[in-house]
This record gives sequence, C-alpha cells and structure tokens, in this order.
Amino acid sequence: FGDDKVLVEKYLTRPRHIEIQVFADTHGNCVYLFERDCSVQRRHQKVLEEAPAPGMTEARRRAMGEAAVAAAKAVGYVGAGTVEFIANQDGSFYFMEMNTRLQVEHPVTEMITGQDLVEWQLRVAAGEALPLTQEQLRIDGHALEARIYAENPDKQFLPSTGTLRYLRTPPAVQFMRGGDVHGPAGIRIDAGVREGDTISPFYDPMIAKLIVWGKDRDEALSRMRQALASYHVVGLSTNVAFLQRLVSSQAFRTADLDTGLIERNEATLFPPAAPVGMEVIALAVAALLDRETRERRVDTADQHSPWTQGGAWRLNMRATRALRFSYGNQTLEVTLTADAQRSTLIYADQAAPFSSVCQADDIRVDLGTRRAHGQVHVDGGALHVFNAGRHAVLTWLDPLAHAGEAEGEGGKLTAPMPGKVIAVMVEPGSTVTRGTPLLVMEAMKMEHTISAPVDGVVSEVLYAVGEQVAEGAQLLAFEGALAS
Repeated sequence: FGDDKVLVEKYLTRPRHIEIQVFADTHGNCVYLFERDCSVQRRHQKVLEEAPAPGMTEARRRAMGEAAVAAAKAVGYVGAGTVEFIANQDGSFYFMEMNTRLQVEHPVTEMITGQDLVEWQLRVAAGEALPLTQEQLRIDGHALEARIYAENPDKQFLPSTGTLRYLRTPPAVQFMRGGDVHGPAGIRIDAGVREGDTISPFYDPMIAKLIVWGKDRDEALSRMRQALASYHVVGLSTNVAFLQRLVSSQAFRTADLDTGLIERNEATLFPPAAPVGMEVIALAVAALLDRETRERRVDTADQHSPWTQGGAWRLNMRATRALRFSYGNQTLEVTLTADAQRSTLIYADQAAPFSSVCQADDIRVDLGTRRAHGQVHVDGGALHVFNAGRHAVLTWLDPLAHAGEAEGEGGKLTAPMPGKVIAVMVEPGSTVTRGTPLLVMEAMKMEHTISAPVDGVVSEVLYAVGEQVAEGAQLLAFEGALAS
C-alpha cells in the first residue's frame, strides 16, 4: 500500500465491557482498584454495573490492571481515571478508551474496596501521595449498581419527563470513610433529586444510582431484587420494573454476560403485560374506599355527623357497589357487596371475603385464605399499586367525574416524549402513505421519527423546526383516512 496505512480491529461476536479503575498521584505512584463489568447496556449506554467482574481470574485481573496502569503512566496521568477494555469470552482483552474522570459506576468500586475515591481525588489534587499501595488494596464482597432512569423501556427506552409526585426508596446509608461502608441494609443510594422535583428534557434522565453490597454475588443479587421492589416512583415512567426483570433473568443470574444481553433476552425482559390479580384489585379498592372516607370527614363540618359514619347497612338487603377500573386497554369490572357483618369482593369470577387496614399509603387486605400487603398512591383518578415487586396503575372510572365530556378529537399525532423538533418533512396539504416520515424529534441524546400510521392528508403542522414540544402535545392534524 506504499505510505497508506490500514487500521485493523479485532471483531468480537460476544464482547464484554470490562473497565479498570486507576489512580495516580504527582509522586509517580499509580495503582488499579480492580475491575468493573459494565456489559449490560441499552443503546450502548450502561444499565447495570458490578464489581468484581464475574468469572475474573486473579491472573487476568492482574494483567488487565497492569495494562491499565501502564497506559496511565505512559501519558503521565494524575488523578482518577478509567481504562476501558472490550473482553472476549475466552479472557483475551483489547484497549477501547480511557475516561479521564471518576465515572458514574465508581460506587461499586468503593463498596468492594472500602475506599472513598472522591477523598482520594481531593488528596491527590492537594499534592498528597496515594493513601494506599497496590499491595494494600483488597476486594471485599460483591457490589451491583442499577441506574434508575426516567424512561419507558417498553417504548425503546424513550426518555420520560414529569414531576416526582411520589418517591419512596429502600432504607440506605451513604458511603462514609471510617464508618460502616455497607450500611445496615447493604444499600446505598446516590441521587440528585427528591420528591416534588421535576425531571426535565434538558438533562440526563437518571433519577438515582442504586448500589447494593453482599458478601458474594448471590447475596448482592438478592439484595438488589429486594431494593428494587421497594423503589416506588409516581409521576413519570421509569425502568425500575425492567431492572427487576433484568436482575432476575437467568442470563444475568448465571453471569452469561455480553453487551448484547438485553437484545438476546428480549422475550424474557419485555413480556406481555401480566393480568391484574385479585390482590392488586383488593389493594386498589381499599385505597379508594379509604380516600372516600377521609374526604367525607374533611368535607363535613360536624365530625360527629352520621354522614361521616355511614356504613354498609341497608334495609332488608346487602349493599352492592359496582366499580370499574381501566388498566391499559382493558376495563376491569369489580363488585363489592357488604352488610353489617362482612364485605365480599367479586372480580373475574372470583369471590372472596374482604377487609382492609389502611395507614396512610400502606395497606393490608384480608381475602379469607389470602392476604396482601402493599402501598397505594392515589394520584387524581389513578391508583398506583405497589405489591410484590410490581407497579400496576389502575384508573378508577368514576361515572360522575367525566359525565358530558366529548368523545374523540379527530385525527392527530402526539409527541411520545418531550423534546425539540429538529426536522419537518411535510407541509399542510401533503398527501402521505402509511410509514411516511413526518417529522423528527430529539431529546436526551435520542432522535425519534414520527411516521404516518395510515394513509391520509396533512391538514396542519403545529410545530416548526427548533421548537420545544411537551410530551403528549399534538404535532400534526390530518384529514381523510388518518382521521377515521
């Protein structure tokens, strides 16, 4: 080829993403604080990280660590850095890049080493030597980190925005040098938001980092499943349920890791919506009845009024109440019958005795031989039921609340996410066929093309290039087939 040069790169069919945490000071010292496996990714962005990497041998750990240190020393690096490698299933590894910073996933390294890496940064910046030598560093246990994102995994992980109207997290302690690193529950949460804050389209959609520690990988996995089940968010879509399926999947549990894990296990990780069971229905009904009772007491000036004490007594008959809920595209029919002695809940051809105890949003229901415990947050007409690690959203179809409202608004397409319009490919009067690109939106590092679902004519384009659009906003209007 003469003076021409050809760059040949190794192609790996099932690569793992393994990175080495390095630290160097101004005195010529450089160490590696072992490795992190970051293979579980979506859209080439990390979702789960863990340390140490499953299946890592001491010989390979030393080889990768020494290679990372050599790279840092070769450029006279100072401070915290991460040397990233693509690793083959046979253990061979290849340099990918170096990130010259402390990365999002650094807490798993802190959890297994007991070191505060932010403190290390400050000491090095102040001119001090590294606190420990390579020989003094040890691995203790196993740590996992899950990134809690404001996104909808069922819609190709589209970002979601909104207000954190309800946020409950598992008990946790922050990392403290010289204290109990792992905490009483072995759980750490790093977050920059709290209940009432807004997740906007202008920043990364991460809500928090959920980090757990265990004496081994199995214990860490168990703790992560429990922690995710206790992570409750209302106000926007999150990936919490997806993460629960991910850490429970056979591929992840058995450490069958590579960067294509999510795509390879799509059927397991994106199952059809499970039917709503009696326990979820019972919790929703209990929350609805409790809210009505509290509202009656607030609305009645005389707290001793018999209207605030109304029970289920009826003359010569049992009280019967029909309740309807929507769940996705389904309408759920529920009947509650009661007299002075007991209540019965009837749903999907099942009948069970019904009683409940409510303490704020914490609810316990008794269904005869079955019992259920969960939290229900009522947000307008929506009841967010958290039970057994599942988040189900039921909307009460109050027969009085929407009386007289108009049905249908004609043909239109709405924004699936908040963002900016970066391209418009049609104009009013354009005739389009199904699948024709109409406009392109951009938000949080993603582009999304809005296409025509059926044939029709564009009657109006409501946004121009460069304009910001809210989630659910109408983008275009149609006539003809699209409006039918």
